[in-house]
Amino acid sequence: MNLIDIIAIYLYALKNVALVLLVLLLFFALDDLFIDIYYWLRRSWRGLTIYRNRSVFDEQQLYFCKEKPIAIMIPAWQEVGVVGKMAELAASELDYENYQIFVGTYPNDPGTQEDVDAVCRRFPNIHKVVCARPGPTSKADCLNNVITSILEFERRSKVKFSGFVLHDAEDVISAMELRLFNYLLPRKDLIQLPVYPFATGALHFTSGHYLDEFSEMHGKDVVVREAIVGQVPSAGVGTCFSRRAILKLSEEGDGLPFDVQSLTEDYDIGFRMKQWGMEEIFVRFSVTNNKLAAFAEKNRSRSKIDGNVVCVREYFPETFQTAVRQKSRWIIGIVFQGIKVHKWSKDWKLNYFLWRDRKGVVSYFVSFLANIIFIQLALLWLYQAIAPNAYNFIGVFSDDPIIIALLSLNLVFFLNRILQRMIFVRRYYGIVQAFLSVPRQLWGNIINFFANVRAIRQVVQYGDPRRVAWDKTQHQYPTVSERSLGSSLGSILMQQGVIRTDQLNTALEHRVRGERLGQAMLRLELISPVQLAEALALQASTECRLIDPFMLEAKPIVQFPERLAFKYAVLPIGMEDGTLLLAKESALSPVAQGAIERLLQRKVRYVICQAGAVTLGLRYWYMFDKSCNPEQQLAQWCSDGDISESAVKTLRERYFSCQLMLGEALLQASLLEPALINQVMMGYEYDGNLKLGAYLVQEQLISEQVLEQTLMLQQSVQKSLQQLFAEYKQASGEAVIA
Repeated sequence: MNLIDIIAIYLYALKNVALVLLVLLLFFALDDLFIDIYYWLRRSWRGLTIYRNRSVFDEQQLYFCKEKPIAIMIPAWQEVGVVGKMAELAASELDYENYQIFVGTYPNDPGTQEDVDAVCRRFPNIHKVVCARPGPTSKADCLNNVITSILEFERRSKVKFSGFVLHDAEDVISAMELRLFNYLLPRKDLIQLPVYPFATGALHFTSGHYLDEFSEMHGKDVVVREAIVGQVPSAGVGTCFSRRAILKLSEEGDGLPFDVQSLTEDYDIGFRMKQWGMEEIFVRFSVTNNKLAAFAEKNRSRSKIDGNVVCVREYFPETFQTAVRQKSRWIIGIVFQGIKVHKWSKDWKLNYFLWRDRKGVVSYFVSFLANIIFIQLALLWLYQAIAPNAYNFIGVFSDDPIIIALLSLNLVFFLNRILQRMIFVRRYYGIVQAFLSVPRQLWGNIINFFANVRAIRQVVQYGDPRRVAWDKTQHQYPTVSERSLGSSLGSILMQQGVIRTDQLNTALEHRVRGERLGQAMLRLELISPVQLAEALALQASTECRLIDPFMLEAKPIVQFPERLAFKYAVLPIGMEDGTLLLAKESALSPVAQGAIERLLQRKVRYVICQAGAVTLGLRYWYMFDKSCNPEQQLAQWCSDGDISESAVKTLRERYFSCQLMLGEALLQASLLEPALINQVMMGYEYDGNLKLGAYLVQEQLISEQVLEQTLMLQQSVQKSLQQLFAEYKQASGEAVIA
């Protein structure tokens, strides 16, 4: 037997293998074709009927819904440099106020804890949760610890969260995400947003194949799945659960909502909720304002509508090994663990999508082997094309009509697959990425094949897919914003030459618990109110303006709702170029500023003023406490010769800087946490009758006794003008005449 005979025998064997593969490929292609046809027919029908008769629903409609409390859950294991940036960006960017972020960390991961601690110090609505067991445990175990902490927070704050949002540490969250969830709650129990990976470059095929797969899956496949069976698989990020869903999951799991042995706990939950008859929705909602889609792709060839969809963005693995590890975990969780946990149901429609979820364990092998055979046939064709008197090896395949028919059909369906993927990639990423998706399909097949092999090997090794350990993917966080999140107050004051390092350390050491650093420096007389205001204005990138709260124009104050003035601790000081100017003693968040603008239907700008000015202004103008104005008494002392002009300025500054609002007093007394104060103010509406203290007692957040203690503390810190005058005289060595 010579070489030619061996090659011929091999090719005939290869032909039989190819025949089986072509039949399987045709079967899988028909499966995908059904989804394609259903999607396009449904889209056309809805375009001709439903959408034609409905008015445009844009993001402005979302603002009319009262903000419900929402909790964001972020599990974090060894996420140093990632989770801090994510939480900080979310707190700075989300166009929503009534939310809290809970970050799950581990006792043996001090680096991540320090990262989260730094963010918690800046944002009172971010909380660190330390899991009971050392890491790494499963993601589900971390989430169970987080939910326990959320329920404890509810008990302390008397707040009931309406939604529980699941995110990963590397997620970039859309500005309108929580408003969209808020609109859909509580009608829907599971709300899933699409996921669009960041594009990292034309030659980055590994990370690029993720954006191809997610574009088609979240642009078409999940849309069809929801339409046919009403069941939506959670993507593990950008998922919002209703309160009813979380309580039901906790009840069924004996206090543990998530299955700690599952590698894809998010996928598992969607099926459990469907069995309980809960409502699930996959929502694709696009914003018209490009500012609200700051992290969307900027390519001009993308769709103007689909390119601005509210979604979750993140980086996916860029190396072959990390992609294989991540996808093998998905395969184990969805296919092997899914088969054990979710048996075939009585609903044929649900079974169909279960089949689609699980067919990858076969289709990945088929696609990979088909690629190998295709390469061999291409080499044979090339050999016959360039070699003179070449053997007609390719005839083994080309002379068989069944092979030719199957090849022709599969070629048509393959071209359809390429076209479908290009359409959905182009919508979000533009035409360049759409064309790049063609060669990335081959690379994606290779990754999926090796992920499949790894998954099968692990299942065989452990004997039970539920015993496979959680193989965490390392994450990175994108540099997605040119805006600086700000320097610390201490560093700004040192850069300005206002304080030295030893003075900063003194302020930090002698700061009362709950007291802001600036307040401590004023109390210790390390800085003046003007210096503090200038530093805070620089930190907030706004203007510093010193105001006389008792000599303001009355008209803007009368027109400004007192409930907003007290809720946001702002004081209207006039109009400039048609814009309402507000004074505030500290930074006003962009979300709060936007909320004020929407409620007033006018443009608003704010400036930072000296400490105490807004506090006194609110009492003077809205609580009608004219006794808080010190000017008449100061002028009297000056005219009587009791104090000099410079002493008047000193006493005025001290009087202003020692003003303390009740909320700050509660913090300093360690009777309420900053996060609780922040959450309480979301529901508090000042109307002149119900003061904050009475509201806290009414809501059973504090007792009457605690309120009395706090008022005593406030009175001790907030010294009267006469007390300050006596202290000044004593310090000057002069006797005070009673």
